[in-house]
Amino acid sequence: MSLGDQLLLTLEFWREYRTFFHLGQAWGLDETTVQRTIERVEDALLSSGQFSLPGKKALRADTHVWTAVLVDVTEIPCERPQKNKSSGTAGRKSGTP
Repeated sequence: MSLGDQLLLTLEFWREYRTFFHLGQAWGLDETTVQRTIERVEDALLSSGQFSLPGKKALRADTHVWTAVLVDVTEIPCERPQKNKSSGTAGRKSGTP
């Protein structure tokens, strides 16, 4: 497997978060080979010094202020008024002239 393919495999893993098994099926590799390849590429990128992961303090420092709007959309049955024969409409016509 070429270095370009190894990098492409790692990028595919990061982008889609597919399991090692499914990546192995797609690439025709064993899942342990996929795992070792991804770990090797990640280690090489981190050791190059051009890529770094934020430290724990940077991850804990939350500078974003989150706001949320919650709307209760629970359906509640409501009773309709009962229809009475005596309280019909005033302009009602009877069947006889």
